[in-house]
Amino acid sequence: MMVEVKWAKEQEGKGGVRIVLASGKRKRAIAKAIVYPGKGRVWINGVPVEIVKPEIKRWRILEPLLLAGEKVMKNVDIKVWVKGGGFMAQAEAARMAIARGLIKYTGSEELKTLYEEHDRHMLSGDPRRTEPEKWMRYSARRRRQKSYR
Repeated sequence: MMVEVKWAKEQEGKGGVRIVLASGKRKRAIAKAIVYPGKGRVWINGVPVEIVKPEIKRWRILEPLLLAGEKVMKNVDIKVWVKGGGFMAQAEAARMAIARGLIKYTGSEELKTLYEEHDRHMLSGDPRRTEPEKWMRYSARRRRQKSYR
């Protein structure tokens, strides 16, 4: 049974290979992932994920693969392109794109429920955004300190 998802699409790659394209967003960061058959390799912007620093970013990106297990992890290669935002927002966006791509690639309802139970924002995204700065202020809420003398 295939899981219907609106944020990932399936295509035929070169030589008739089945690939899945998925995307993820977090704050200003946007990630696009390609999931295809392989040996379990992951690249972020053309760099192997083993080299990505800081380590917390690497673990955040690999979280969907670790939850999916060895069977899924060793049978797919994933290429992710991410731009915009800070380093942690980029990690969250890449994590979301990988999770969505794996669900579409495997077609597993169990994997989808596992991700939803672990962290809902792995699939649905986080709607919070930064508030725009107002005129005559230092930031969105901060004002000049009031002085009576």
